[in-house]
Amino acid sequence: MMTNQKETNMKVILFEINSESYGVPVEQVLSIEKVDDITRLPNAASFVKGVMNLRGLIVPIIDVRNRFQMGESVVTKESRIIVVDVEDMKVGLLVDSSKEVLDIESAKIEKAPEIIGGPSANYLNGVAQIGDNELLLLLNLDRVLNQDDVADLLKIEG
Repeated sequence: MMTNQKETNMKVILFEINSESYGVPVEQVLSIEKVDDITRLPNAASFVKGVMNLRGLIVPIIDVRNRFQMGESVVTKESRIIVVDVEDMKVGLLVDSSKEVLDIESAKIEKAPEIIGGPSANYLNGVAQIGDNELLLLLNLDRVLNQDDVADLLKIEG
């Protein structure tokens, strides 16, 4: 019995943080933007960089490096904001660089090993091997932005 190709592949947008490759499902990505003026917000969580006006839409910007407790992001000309849709909310993810769109066979995606531990383990959907020895960490955006964060960010958006 042949399986349908579309069911066995997953399209992800690749990006880097601290020279590690991460991916998010392409269907959750609205756009990839260069970093423009980010307006800081008083009393926001440490990982919330601020808000950005994106073609008339005010989008909260999350520093993914800070969210994963890997330190503060330094914005360079390679930095990008990946605008994603999480629970009907538009959020910008500040990343070190955006790489490419990749098709990954579902069979090559493994559940995140429990041994990974640490704060970032909660944010992973799985791990896939790409190339000879590079691992791709697949993010679960619903967990990257938990319910409390979404409630706080909705106050910003509203």
